[in-house]
Amino acid sequence: MTPIRRILASGLLAVALPGAAAEGVRPVSSPRHERAVLPGAPGPNRLDVDVPLLAGSEARSRSGLLSDLRFHDAAGREVPYLLISPGRSEPEWLPATLLPIAATKTASGFEADLGALRCVDRLRVHGIPAPFLKRLRLEGSGDRARWAVLVAEGTLFDLPEEGLARTVVAFPAGEHRFFRLVWNDAKSGRVPTPSRVEARAAGTGGTPETLRAEVSFERRESEPGRSRYRLRLPAAGLPLSALEVGVRSGNVLREARVLESRLADGRLVPYELGAATLRRAEREDAAAAEMTITLTPPTEAELELVVEDAGNPPLELASVTALFEGLPFVYFESPDGAPLAARYGAPGLERPRYDLEAARPAVTRRGAPPPASASWGEERPRPALVAEASAPPAVPAGAALERDAFRVSRPIPPGPPGLTALRLDAAVLAASPSLADVRIASADGRQVPYLLETLGEPLVVRLPAPQRVDDPRPRGGEGTGGRLSFHRIELPHEDLPASRLELTTTARVFARSVVLLRERLGGRPETAGTFTAITSSSWQSADPAREAPRLVLELPPGTGGTLFVSIDDGDNAPLPLSRAALLLPAHRLRFVREDGPLALLAGRPGLAVPRYDLELLAPRLLGAPATEVELAPEALPAVAPSAGSRVFWVALVGAVVALLVLLARLLRRPTGSAGSEAGGGEG
Repeated sequence: MTPIRRILASGLLAVALPGAAAEGVRPVSSPRHERAVLPGAPGPNRLDVDVPLLAGSEARSRSGLLSDLRFHDAAGREVPYLLISPGRSEPEWLPATLLPIAATKTASGFEADLGALRCVDRLRVHGIPAPFLKRLRLEGSGDRARWAVLVAEGTLFDLPEEGLARTVVAFPAGEHRFFRLVWNDAKSGRVPTPSRVEARAAGTGGTPETLRAEVSFERRESEPGRSRYRLRLPAAGLPLSALEVGVRSGNVLREARVLESRLADGRLVPYELGAATLRRAEREDAAAAEMTITLTPPTEAELELVVEDAGNPPLELASVTALFEGLPFVYFESPDGAPLAARYGAPGLERPRYDLEAARPAVTRRGAPPPASASWGEERPRPALVAEASAPPAVPAGAALERDAFRVSRPIPPGPPGLTALRLDAAVLAASPSLADVRIASADGRQVPYLLETLGEPLVVRLPAPQRVDDPRPRGGEGTGGRLSFHRIELPHEDLPASRLELTTTARVFARSVVLLRERLGGRPETAGTFTAITSSSWQSADPAREAPRLVLELPPGTGGTLFVSIDDGDNAPLPLSRAALLLPAHRLRFVREDGPLALLAGRPGLAVPRYDLELLAPRLLGAPATEVELAPEALPAVAPSAGSRVFWVALVGAVVALLVLLARLLRRPTGSAGSEAGGGEG
């Protein structure tokens, strides 16, 4: 290239690149993941999508799914491929001839003959009278001499009253002519031979095999009558279609919801992705269940599962499984069956387009020969890309602020750079009930932008055990209408936002009316010592074999660190209160941490709610993993004294003042007395 041409090319690039940046074109980076792919045979191959591929890819939306996926051979040449969506045609069910088998004391069943060797993956039974719930074992054969176990332990059922039915048993696709289905009759009655049995021809439509992945979960704090679990998916933005909940035993009939955080009006709030009724019915040694919750695909990797327990004990989960339905498979052609390298995880790549696209009609044609099954190998490390993968997004800096103008300043625990989620505690809510004046400050006095997130779960604060006291009201109150008992509850802070008070009793059988009282503070002298009923409720339990349900009382915002619980016991013994807890709204602050110490500021009334440009990056922040931190415990402020203690201190101060006045008079008396005596002596 001549010098003139180089100058012209440089000028064109200088003009073109800014324009491309203005249009939002992102630079293409190297893929973060590389895995071996092992073809099943030379020629056409099918490779199923798995969870590590979905989690590592930078393209997880349905429209651009896996657009960053590339295959290369040992020489580094790119290998063309196609993403083939599952067929939507009606499945082909093949009728079978029923053959009897000898029954034993604990087993019965039948054999089914398709008449010829066929590739099938489902068996469906018809005509068994409902209700039934039976365990089974299914075997397949090509010659009726050698049998392979297709399903070692399965269940078929039809329970109309419970709304549960399953009459199809699934198994891996394979060449079979004969089937042997054996019912387990050890602990259940026998069922008659079905009127009709059919097998589904593999690859002829219907619901394809669903990709499944176990999800880690942990129980979270919750209010009475509700179980909450935090779920952690392998990555954010996965094309998830449903969650399947598993329990070890027992009947289940409960409403369940799945939530995630979404941006609304400048803050993150819980958003419902899906809801369902969880059903499980046990009959002797078998169980029928429908424990699946269909979801809108989430954008975050952290979800919340909420189960309404009502009057049941909290639901104990055994497993949570993510279901990915309708995923495509990868089709490629291998000339020699040699291993390939799959690379993915590079942002900015568009879906490739190969000449192989011309073969799509032949690949998807009904009746086309099935390709060989390829498999995934081990992942190959790419250490040079770790720093690139973990780089946090750039965040616009916040404005300067006056740290001394805030009443509360608390250090934020140190942590790694990147997205951080800071949980707020009760002390922060007490200093700033509305959270409008909460700020994060850097060492140089500038604001660190954040997104305020309101969680679905409550912030549970354990309170000291309620103390039985005498009636705190002057003259015992009026109009009690029965024998009242009182308990004093000390709150950790004077000012708190609207919350709920949870009470627990050791009694099993009772019916009581409960009133929550708060003393009026300040105002006119004649109102001092009077109490206001802030909420009331009935509380009862009638099962001596179970613990009484906990009582939850709405607690409006107010001033005062002491509450009194009034219980109308009538002619019964006083109801004991064993525990108390405060259920506060739970919040987190999501921000991008950089190097240097940070402080949380609060307690500056009149400050407006902050608005940061960080909201524009909310989609990226929601999809990124965050390090969760909590503030170090703060020494609790002194609790406001009760009415009785105030009277004591007032009396004590008055006595001290009286003693000081008397002492002052006594100290002045000797001088006067001496003068009188001297005058009397002279007279």
